Amino acid sequence: MTTIRGTQQDEVVSTPTTTGAGFADPGPLGLAGFAGTTFFLSVINTNMLGASVQTVVLGLALFYGGIAQLLAGMWEFAKGNTFGAVAFTSYGAFWLSFWYLLEHLPTAAKPNDLFHGVGLYLLVWTIFTAYMTVVASRTSGAILAVFALLTLTFLALTIGWFAYSAKDFAANSSGWIHLGGWLGLVTAAAAWYASLAGVMNATAKRVVFPTFPR
Repeated sequence: MTTIRGTQQDEVVSTPTTTGAGFADPGPLGLAGFAGTTFFLSVINTNMLGASVQTVVLGLALFYGGIAQLLAGMWEFAKGNTFGAVAFTSYGAFWLSFWYLLEHLPTAAKPNDLFHGVGLYLLVWTIFTAYMTVVASRTSGAILAVFALLTLTFLALTIGWFAYSAKDFAANSSGWIHLGGWLGLVTAAAAWYASLAGVMNATAKRVVFPTFPR
């Protein structure tokens, strides 16, 4: 485990590791990339910004949420951390696929079919996040909070897109999607905290921000 010693009880900085002495912890990078991109898209899902600006997120989705997280996942593989490797690689691929999806929407599809297709896409990620939440219960309270909140976020968005209609799209209104946006903002805040804890605790060589090891 990655720990900071010198306290009454060792605390987990971010995620478990087994090898790679001198190899920096990629967890805070992956969490930061995830948090930043999730925050931006969630602001749009809450309707605080109109959906017309959604494509602005593409740069974040490609480079920060996508490539940076994917690299963090590869480095987690090198450190022998299966959980971090699967999580960061998968969510890096999620943001890359989201970037691709916005760039290649099937414009010939019927509106309701397109909405349901997005709902099915989100359902895949809901299922994945749900079982990763079970695994996260063996890491730390900070990481568990991120995954539990993300599961609720994906679930709300999934329901929202399955329930979406052309009328909702014209009015830019869907209660479930707005709820998913607000949950996404809380998820992003939790991920930023976990990232901050990882960076600060490793830099200070002591526990400054607790991650509530389990």
